[in-house]
Amino acid sequence: IQFTSGTTGNPKGAALTHHNILNNANQVAAGMKFTEYDRLCIPVPLYHCFGMVLGNLACVTRGATAVFPADAFEPASVLETVEAERCTALHGVPTMFIAELEHPEFDRFDLSSLRTGIMAGAPCPVEVMKKVISRMNMAEVLIAYGQTECSPVNHMTLADDPLEKRVETVGRAGPHLEIKIVDEQGDIVPIGERGDICARGYAVMKGYWDDPERTAETVDEEGWLHSGDLGVMDEEGYVQVVGRLKDMIIRGGENIYPREIEELLFRHPAVGEVAVVGLPSERMGEEVGAFLRAAPGKTIDREALAAYLRERLSPQKTPQYWFEVEEYPLTGSGKIQKFALRQQWEEGRFTEL
Repeated sequence: IQFTSGTTGNPKGAALTHHNILNNANQVAAGMKFTEYDRLCIPVPLYHCFGMVLGNLACVTRGATAVFPADAFEPASVLETVEAERCTALHGVPTMFIAELEHPEFDRFDLSSLRTGIMAGAPCPVEVMKKVISRMNMAEVLIAYGQTECSPVNHMTLADDPLEKRVETVGRAGPHLEIKIVDEQGDIVPIGERGDICARGYAVMKGYWDDPERTAETVDEEGWLHSGDLGVMDEEGYVQVVGRLKDMIIRGGENIYPREIEELLFRHPAVGEVAVVGLPSERMGEEVGAFLRAAPGKTIDREALAAYLRERLSPQKTPQYWFEVEEYPLTGSGKIQKFALRQQWEEGRFTEL
């Protein structure tokens, strides 16, 4: 039983079979071109599918070495371990890679042994992927996408995919899995249109532990797992995740997707990290709020960032509220809890810029 991360609410216990997780680990290891000569640094927790399946079990399927840098994530210990153990691969969620890249002594570490690894667990910003490839020597870094309920990977980029596809999409459906993208009525949407990403096949969980009602809400009668993630598929089958249905902001009747705003803000040199959240509004229903952490040595200038966005986005998507944060509320696996940010805002714990 693996518990979901709980980024949008309470975690749920997904009952996964050995058939689910061993096959998923085997497919991920194949995608990474793993052999017994690889050494994988695993800073993600083992109580989460990322560490258990994509980390530990992926190594087991190939006889590769699993290296655990510390009891809990700490960027310096990861960088030191990669150098000392000559790791060829490194896993992490985006917040971990950001912390490693921003470490004040980053340039002192020898990361030349790295080849591959997986960035997953949360939307992977394009700019962060590019930095990991160029500055961490991870030329074959991959994006894996899925959810605990799918053991967890149903999409993955591959090392020989074009660079553009490797940084801007989550790749194509994994082997022995079916994928469809559907609208609110459950009908498949045309290529290029957004909808709910659904998966079917060997990796889908047995169900939520002792909770048939919530299981039926997530896995339909035909065996399709509804992710709640919004995706767009192109003609070649590559999928771009554009947001979560639960994260979608409805402002004055218009749907706004935080991922689009976050990606643009990530490109600004003053921004180290960002989370865009819908905040309750009597007049508009919801307003857009941006919670930002400054990049090292930079300061957050609300007016400059608003002007930067207005040049690139329609005006109603520009955040109404701007806040600077030093630390985000995170799940145990390092993902930002947007519902907790909203709660903290409602409790008056943020001062507007």
